[in-house]
Amino acid sequence: MDFVNPPLLAAAALVFVSVLAGLYSARIGFSFLLVFLLAGILAGEDGPGGYPFEDIRLSFWVGNLALAIILLDGGLRTAFATFRTGLKPASVLATVGVLICAALTGLAGMLFLGLDWGTAMLLGAIVGSTDAAAVFALLTRSGVTLNERVAATLEIESGVNDPMAVYLTLAFITLLAPAQAAAGGSSAWATMAWSFVQQFGWGALAGVMGGLAMAELLKRVAARDAGGGILALMIGAAGLALFAATGLVGGSGFLAVYLFGLIVANRAAQAVAPTLAAMDGYAWLAQAGMFLLLGLLVTPSDLLDSLLPALGVALALIFVARPLTVWLCLWPFRFDPRETWYIAWVGLRGAVPIVLALFPLLAGTPQAELLFNVAFVVVLVSLLTQGTTIGLMARRLGVAMPEAGDEREQRAVFRDFELDPGLPLALVCDFYNLPAPAEAQRSVADWLAAELRRPPVAGDSVALGPATLVVRELQDGRIVRVGLGLPE
Repeated sequence: MDFVNPPLLAAAALVFVSVLAGLYSARIGFSFLLVFLLAGILAGEDGPGGYPFEDIRLSFWVGNLALAIILLDGGLRTAFATFRTGLKPASVLATVGVLICAALTGLAGMLFLGLDWGTAMLLGAIVGSTDAAAVFALLTRSGVTLNERVAATLEIESGVNDPMAVYLTLAFITLLAPAQAAAGGSSAWATMAWSFVQQFGWGALAGVMGGLAMAELLKRVAARDAGGGILALMIGAAGLALFAATGLVGGSGFLAVYLFGLIVANRAAQAVAPTLAAMDGYAWLAQAGMFLLLGLLVTPSDLLDSLLPALGVALALIFVARPLTVWLCLWPFRFDPRETWYIAWVGLRGAVPIVLALFPLLAGTPQAELLFNVAFVVVLVSLLTQGTTIGLMARRLGVAMPEAGDEREQRAVFRDFELDPGLPLALVCDFYNLPAPAEAQRSVADWLAAELRRPPVAGDSVALGPATLVVRELQDGRIVRVGLGLPE
């Protein structure tokens, strides 16, 4: 058993120490995921552990497996109501937004690293998407509850933007391949177009059909008093099988497994509810294993030569590319400026860029090692800056909802008085001596919804002369409680 016990002891001890350190560091706002990553680095070749690890294929395999589990868990926790709230803006961010962010980051790569346009665009594609593992985990542990519009947009964006990032990464690797470069790349563009159709078409079809079938199966199996742990294992296995099968036919397994989880959770809610605790454990195990392994793969001494240019790329991504992308993509959806700034700030980069940076290494793309090192620096900077300030920025920008027992914050957000949402607005204006707007004959709820010109969420407010009307509660998308704030 000597070949089993030493590596098992080392791996288990590393996970145990990382989790323990993460629990304490989380109290001061230090990212849990960053602890796992740093633990892997310390155990690696340049750290006290001194363990040399260079198995790119194993890291790639584990990374994809872990991301599939994380996306499945995220889909299982996304309600259809939330999905409807954030679907349109998140879809734009997850497609057009990834493309814009990749292009702007590519320009930074040309400026700071001196890369040619193709390699620079490949770098932009690698780091252009937000990371589901980081977003799901850090939003959960941030200690704040975001308003539904912001939370839904961030969660759905991170869950469905990986296919676009994978597509762009593979597309630019294809363009940079020596055979394609020699042929002028004409056939590569046709391959890219067909790949786009395959990735998103097969991914969406497989996710929807697999989710519907699994939901029906769960309803039958759950009636046999199967435990939550067994059902969680079955859902996890089915999701991973779907992920792999979709990839075999050229589709996006990432898109498929997220949609699979979403449909299963919303069509078989009673059967899924007992499995969520077990699924949460699977997701955390996946995150821990993935970040530890990726930390082991990195050799910090190799980062020194490109550290300053890589920092330039990271800062350009965080403070220029991501904010500009978010403002451009969300402008048609009439988000509050504070919401837009917060979504721009929570553009977390995590394991996905590092996993995508393994693609060029496996393909033998020129400057692949440089791209991997830069991607790692980008992730490290993102987790250190954005990952540790999620809760703080939510409170500073006013996108956090008040706690149920905090009366002072409740009154600050929802105001002091409550109105009947069915009252004609004209009566309210007459009673409180407020200026009557156009269409004052409409009910308070209908007028408020029309003025917002976007799907309302709790906490939305509209000025009515010197007063303020606030959405307090919704049911099935309709405003059922309205708060009124009067000038002091």
